[in-house]
Amino acid sequence: MEQRAYLTLANGKVFAGKRFGADGETVGEIVFTTAMTGYLETLTDPSYYGQIVVQTFPLIGNYGVIPSDFESSKPRLKAYVVREWCQDPSNFRCEGDLDTFLREKGIIGLWDLDTRELTKIIREYGVMNAKISSEPILPAELEELRSFRIVDAVESVSCGEVDITPGRDEKHRVVLWDFGAKDNIRRELQKRGCRVITVPALTPAAEIIDLHPDGIMLSNGPGDPAENVSAIREIAACCEAGIPMFGICLGHQLLALSQGAKTEKLKYGHRGANQPAKELATGRVYITSQNHGYAVKNETLPPSARLSFINANDGTCEGIEYNHQPAFSVQFHPEACGGPLDTRFLFDRFIALMEGAK
Repeated sequence: MEQRAYLTLANGKVFAGKRFGADGETVGEIVFTTAMTGYLETLTDPSYYGQIVVQTFPLIGNYGVIPSDFESSKPRLKAYVVREWCQDPSNFRCEGDLDTFLREKGIIGLWDLDTRELTKIIREYGVMNAKISSEPILPAELEELRSFRIVDAVESVSCGEVDITPGRDEKHRVVLWDFGAKDNIRRELQKRGCRVITVPALTPAAEIIDLHPDGIMLSNGPGDPAENVSAIREIAACCEAGIPMFGICLGHQLLALSQGAKTEKLKYGHRGANQPAKELATGRVYITSQNHGYAVKNETLPPSARLSFINANDGTCEGIEYNHQPAFSVQFHPEACGGPLDTRFLFDRFIALMEGAK
């Protein structure tokens, strides 16, 4: 028997839907993603920690569950909202169905509600908190819902200990600073002959420098970048050591903060696989995968840094190059396993940066 459930937004709007996945109630920050494929990567991306994720594409789950496509060991999001989910997936790599997967992982699902209207509300009013429950919450409870905050996001998703992954030819030693790293970052480095040494988010700079890496990869991750005061300080120390550095998403923001820039929260963020990033040096526009709710403020970049990419839709910062050190970063995801693959050349640029520094 199908169970009813309700999604209540912090502005008081209520959506009735049906449950799938795990039972229960949850509160989170509600966001939407426009990606048409890659729902497994979305579900297992640690950057969604603490969030209720809405898929704008109407049918989800049609190719089932494929563990080799996961970006981490388990989902970190609070809940998953779709228009319709496929009960009979079909794919030669399929190893299960979405409903069973969500139930096993304890993730609440909600379907058969108007995700188009829900997305339009988030676009108009901005990202807000929401609650999924068996009954709509009372107006008196809305203030408590609005007060919800995602805390300790990076610490909650980062690895617990150092992990070493050998590369194909092991031409380079790269430290992957794990703020919530997607697994495909590691795989892209391995394919290019890198031994990848993954370290926890709170690792001191001195310990990283003692590993004698040829380069440092600053990973993606969840939450407000400015809250990571310790990591920002340690990144600044590694910059002073002159180690080549490449930052992606949260790593891009943390690197900019370490050099004196500021970040701001976007109204509803950029989440999806069709975001246009314009390279200022060439004028070329790349279609990119993105998942972030914060951006580096263009006007706060220090003199030692320059914009390399901007979002062609709203002009926000999508990339930075640094003049006084071998470092660069991008806001989008060049490693995106679900595609597009247009910007994977940036990993080659990182390899060249390390080779030039030797």
